[in-house]
Amino acid sequence: MAALLLAACSGQPTKPTPKPDFDSVKDSGPPVPVDMMATPEPTPVREPIGTAGNKSPYKVNGVTYKVRNDVKGYKEQGHASWYGTKFHGRRTANGEVYNMYAMSAAHKTLPLPSYAKVTNLENGRSVIVRVNDRGPFVPGRIIDLSYTAAQKLGYVNKGVARVEVQALDPNSLPTAGQTLAVEKDVSARESLARDASFKLPDNTYLQVGAYSSANQADSMRVRVSAVVDYPVSVSPVERDGRRLYRVRIGPLAQQRALVAARDTVEQNRLGQPQVVYD
Repeated sequence: MAALLLAACSGQPTKPTPKPDFDSVKDSGPPVPVDMMATPEPTPVREPIGTAGNKSPYKVNGVTYKVRNDVKGYKEQGHASWYGTKFHGRRTANGEVYNMYAMSAAHKTLPLPSYAKVTNLENGRSVIVRVNDRGPFVPGRIIDLSYTAAQKLGYVNKGVARVEVQALDPNSLPTAGQTLAVEKDVSARESLARDASFKLPDNTYLQVGAYSSANQADSMRVRVSAVVDYPVSVSPVERDGRRLYRVRIGPLAQQRALVAARDTVEQNRLGQPQVVYD
C-alpha cells in the first residue's frame, strides 16, 4: 500500500500535491495472491536494440556498469529477486510499462530488449523472460524477475533464489517462415512491448492522495476528474485515530487504463498516483 499524502489543514489554500517518498514504499505482490502458473512464456523475437535504457557506461549508487554489445555467450549464476506493486504500471528503463503479471525481467548489463532463460538451481524449474528494465542494484543479485516469473520459478514466497541466467542469442533462433517473427515484423514487436491490455484485479485503483480535509479531497477530485476519463471518488478511512479522505481513480480494469490515467495525472502536476487494491 502506498504511503498516504496528507494535505494542509482545512481552511488553508490548496497546495500542489507533494511527491511521496518513493524509496519508503514497500514492494510486494498483490494483496491476495494471484495464480499465474498458466501464464505463457514469451516467444523470443529479433528486436532492434534501441537507445532507451542502453546508455553505456552508466552509474548507480556509485557503481559503474557497462551494457553488453550483444547477448552472445552470456551465462551467469547468482541470486534472483523479484519486484511487484511498487513498480507496477511505471515505466521501465527502455520506456515500456512494467507489468508484474507479465514474463519480464530487469538486468544490469544485457541490452534492452533481450531474452533470457532463467533456471532456479534449487528446484530445476526454468522460464523464458523478456528483459526490458535495469536492476537489481543489490550486491549478489544478478536479475530481478516479475511477480509472475518468480512465481513460476517457485520462489515468490522466499524473495530470492539461486539461479542461472542464460541469454538467448537471436542469431541462433529459427529463421523467418518457421516459428519466430523477424525484425521487420513491426506489429509483433509492438504487441510484445506494449503489453498494456492485461486485465487487472477487479479492486485496482490509483490513489492520488489522502487528505485530512473533506473539502481539500473534493477539490482534488474535481481537478483530477477534469483531466482523466475514468471515475474519481473520495473514500474516507480511519487511520491512527484520525479520518483521512482518499482520492482514488477507478476501479481500473485494464493495464492500459491504469497507465493512461497515471500519465495524465503526472503530466498535469496533480501528484504521483500509487496503485492500491481495495
